[in-house]
Amino acid sequence: MDEDALSRDDVIGKVCLTRDTLATHPKGFSGWAHLTEVDPDEEVQGEIHLRLEVVPGTRACRLRCSVLEARDLAPKDRNGASDPFVRVRYNGRTQETSIVKKSRYPRWNETFEFELEEGAAEALCVEAWDWDLVSRNDFLGKVVFNVQRLRAAQQEEGWFRLQPDQSKSQREEGNLGSLQLEVRLRDEMVLPSGCYQPLVQLLCREVKLGTQSPGQLILLIEETTSTECRQDVATTLLKLFLGQGLAKDFLDLLFQLELGRTSEANTLFRSNSLASKSMESFLKVAGMRYLHGVLGPIIDRVFEEKKYVELDPSKVEVKDVGCSGLHRPQTEAEVLEQSAQTLSAHLGALLSSLSRSVRACPAVVRATFRQLFRRVRERFPSAQDENVPFIAVTSFLCLRFISPAIMAPKLFHLRERHADARTSRTLLLLAKAVQNVGNMDTPASRAKEAWMEPLQPTVRQGVAQLKDFITKLVDIQEKEELDLQRALSLQAPPVKEGPLFIHRTKGKGPLMSSSFKKLHFSLTTEALSFAKTPSSKKSTLIKLAHIRAAEKVEEKSFSSSHVMQVIYTDDAGRSQTAYLQCKCVNELNQWLSALRKVSINNTGLLGSYHPGVFRGDKWSCCHQRDKTDLGCDKTRSRVTLQEWNDPLDHDLEAQLIYRHLLGVEATLREKHRQLSAGPEAGPVLTGPGGGRCFPPEPPFGDGGWGLPPRGPPAFQTGATLPALPSSCICLQPPRTQWLSCSRYCRTSRRPIGPAQLAPHPRSPAASWSCRHEAAPHNALSPARCWETPVHSQLFTSVPLVGVHGLGLSWAE
Repeated sequence: MDEDALSRDDVIGKVCLTRDTLATHPKGFSGWAHLTEVDPDEEVQGEIHLRLEVVPGTRACRLRCSVLEARDLAPKDRNGASDPFVRVRYNGRTQETSIVKKSRYPRWNETFEFELEEGAAEALCVEAWDWDLVSRNDFLGKVVFNVQRLRAAQQEEGWFRLQPDQSKSQREEGNLGSLQLEVRLRDEMVLPSGCYQPLVQLLCREVKLGTQSPGQLILLIEETTSTECRQDVATTLLKLFLGQGLAKDFLDLLFQLELGRTSEANTLFRSNSLASKSMESFLKVAGMRYLHGVLGPIIDRVFEEKKYVELDPSKVEVKDVGCSGLHRPQTEAEVLEQSAQTLSAHLGALLSSLSRSVRACPAVVRATFRQLFRRVRERFPSAQDENVPFIAVTSFLCLRFISPAIMAPKLFHLRERHADARTSRTLLLLAKAVQNVGNMDTPASRAKEAWMEPLQPTVRQGVAQLKDFITKLVDIQEKEELDLQRALSLQAPPVKEGPLFIHRTKGKGPLMSSSFKKLHFSLTTEALSFAKTPSSKKSTLIKLAHIRAAEKVEEKSFSSSHVMQVIYTDDAGRSQTAYLQCKCVNELNQWLSALRKVSINNTGLLGSYHPGVFRGDKWSCCHQRDKTDLGCDKTRSRVTLQEWNDPLDHDLEAQLIYRHLLGVEATLREKHRQLSAGPEAGPVLTGPGGGRCFPPEPPFGDGGWGLPPRGPPAFQTGATLPALPSSCICLQPPRTQWLSCSRYCRTSRRPIGPAQLAPHPRSPAASWSCRHEAAPHNALSPARCWETPVHSQLFTSVPLVGVHGLGLSWAE
């Protein structure tokens, strides 16, 4: 669209992506799409209610078409409405309904009859049109019926979606430009809660048992999750466990798994693992309001000042700064000095705000950071690693939460619009400074960008402040945690708040666009309240349990397309409507989404409503005179936007996890076979790298291998591999070339003899079930598996060493 301040906006072009197109892109459509011209005959919307019957006649059967009503028709006139009528065509005959003036929800209740001829292949066409006195009528859509199918069915009634007129030849794409789009269609069939209980209970049991769980399902989910979908899986798991009250335990388990496979402290939580992604999602879900309180005032100040800030000498542009005096322009040195002062002030204000926010931090966030701090300190207890627990906390709090919010405040709902180029540069430099503080001012972080040196005094002071803040943050006992949670539960947090315009007459006086008063509204899980200012005392307008619908109001009612209505019942049980005006369509959709989400479980939700207003003695939308008449349009209580503060939907989260597991079913079965391939007696031993060892059945070398009962045999390379029978399993790790390989009988679960010692490819004739090994075993280690694979370039012979008993771990 081309925006016009005084007249209607002009249409430039359109891009149309059908559902079938999106279905062919499971990971989403991403790319440039050409704009095409907009044909008014293709821009249709709405539905029409028809009743079709085949009735017997004197000479032949007759086709009876009853045109009852229509809803949500396209507005074709300047007043935001249309003057619709319906044209019915069959076998060369045309009949029309009366014209309903100024309505997008007309009611006709008119019936037409046509004589049916035997064998006639003509279709019945029902067209909706907007009547115009001067210009040509505008097309509103049509529905075409197969008469032969109608003759067989005898009768058909329902709401039919109006379709565009596609009889015209397809226009070629002109030089109208292109749009770069990213569109993803997600269609989920969510079953009743009982269907997901076994899966949810299994996941909860795994988390409660932690690393002692025999199935290690969380570990398997992490291993089978690709990089592309890891963020989605992490968010879904986090929300599921948050709803079960196990978010802290789930994250603690992920911390332990991550620490178990980390040997270097400087690489801890630096990868995009399931632990890192889950913690990111946790902070966004549980800590977003806390972030707004700490960071919001600093971000607002940066946007309001709009100062030119630059620390990199190679990027300084003096002409963008202005003059410090009447005649002398600023020098580069003065620009750098003022920029350092500005950034130091912002950084100092942010760290001070953070230091004062310990009590404001949600209890579950503090308890989770406490577990993280303790686990890291247990894993790296030496004095030289004393900063590692602090860095572990800041890697999430600063590097993955505060810094991204500084760089993109709109994505974290801190601002309504993206920053301009000058403000973006200031925010980027401030985010870099926060990262340096979060890294505890290590030499490595200072060496990256030497021109950040002017901020070093503030950064060093910030490191001390941050360590003191973290020490207080993680110093929370379980009793204090419960007390904080109880205190927060008594204060219903706002779901959405901001300025809105409310209709002052509340339906008692004339409904005019000028009859709106600006107030500050706040929506919680208990009520919709308002006040004169954000800091004023709030008055309850509508109790949440009384809301029956939240819908749009058609444009012609108030000469505005940004008005919504909240239909509710008062304390006496009478139906009331509050009209609220938003400043833009995006804000309108956000408020409607928030109201619908918090009231989705209310009893008595309406199935229909009037999109117009009752003015005078009739509804403006459908012209019905009964004020209590059923609505002329259907409500859309489940049409919502996806937001970071969405209420938890346990069934949807369980469905998403189930769908993910179903997608990796083959991999999970392979993992299950690997875990089950060992002897039935005895658990699987887990090495530090995450691999598995299967203890052998004693005594080793009892003839099943065809070997002497004692002593590790040595085999030379070059042996041939016969075709393995289907009852055998090859334990050679895939995608590697090991020097040794052993066969294992599925039935008796015992080794049946040496196979091939030289590297060999997989054979389709063999039932391979190969085991992953995280690291090769050392043939000289005192503790070895009965199968000891080593790299072929290191050894020319491999001893197969038997070990007895459980609880052994790998030497390396």
